[in-house]
Amino acid sequence: MKFKKNLLSWFGWLAVVTSTHAAEPPAQPLYSGDIPGAIAAPDEETVRDSKDPWPFLMNTSRPTITAYRPTKQDPKRAAVVILPGGGYRGTSVLKEGYDVARAFNEMGVTAFVVKYRTPSDKHMADKRVGPLQDAQQALATVRRDAAKWQIDPKRIGLIGFSAGGHLAATTGTMFHSPVLAQWSSADVRPDFLMLIYPVITFTESTVHWDSRRQLLGNAPSIEDRKKFSAELAVTDETPPTFLIHAADDQTVPVANSILFFQALQARKIPAQLMIYPAGGHGYGLNNATTGDRWIERCRQWLQSQGWIS
Repeated sequence: MKFKKNLLSWFGWLAVVTSTHAAEPPAQPLYSGDIPGAIAAPDEETVRDSKDPWPFLMNTSRPTITAYRPTKQDPKRAAVVILPGGGYRGTSVLKEGYDVARAFNEMGVTAFVVKYRTPSDKHMADKRVGPLQDAQQALATVRRDAAKWQIDPKRIGLIGFSAGGHLAATTGTMFHSPVLAQWSSADVRPDFLMLIYPVITFTESTVHWDSRRQLLGNAPSIEDRKKFSAELAVTDETPPTFLIHAADDQTVPVANSILFFQALQARKIPAQLMIYPAGGHGYGLNNATTGDRWIERCRQWLQSQGWIS
């Protein structure tokens, strides 16, 4: 019965996606063989609600990467790797993934959507680093295959939403020690970061408790709470960063973005922080409280920093 229910959910999700976007690029396995650090377990990925117009995938144990190529590429041949949000319970693959990829394509930027694994003791030897491993694997393989994608390996950025923003921020601050031995720190360091209503801290009172619980467990050590608080891991080598947040965000308080911005400022790392008066959380590309589009501000920032022409 469980298999039948999952199958029906998948068909419902596919109907939503195909009716909205008939020709999504095919997703590819993130790893060519066995997933390092994985525990053999059944594939239990499900859709949270097949009637939701914004599909939310849960219990992912088979990570994938989907490439979106622009019709006309920007001369500087930049690329972005996209990490959708979901509180480390899953990924909002359309609103914070595929739609975002198409928006970058309109700028002439090649985009890659990563469906990273949901932290779980069922299928991960160490769930604390499973998502980070997937993010590093995505960056390293995109950089390795830069010639194939006709992109500049020194212009590969990382964008993350909510908990995906936490994953992007930790990827941008914890690259000195790659999770997988075959990659060097240069392979897994993003050249620039874009953090959209991100989870940042696991130590302050503004922590998003669900994200911390999902990644680190119910009673994480002080060491782990500090290690995975991105604002405490900023160094002189942390990439330039663009941040967006809403002041009325009741899910992930705006203090998260402010903490990271302040840490970047202390190190004199180029950063731009935009705070909307309203908008809440999880709005993807479209904050309904304003006619302003943050993706356009992001484009302007990328231009000002020289990442795109």
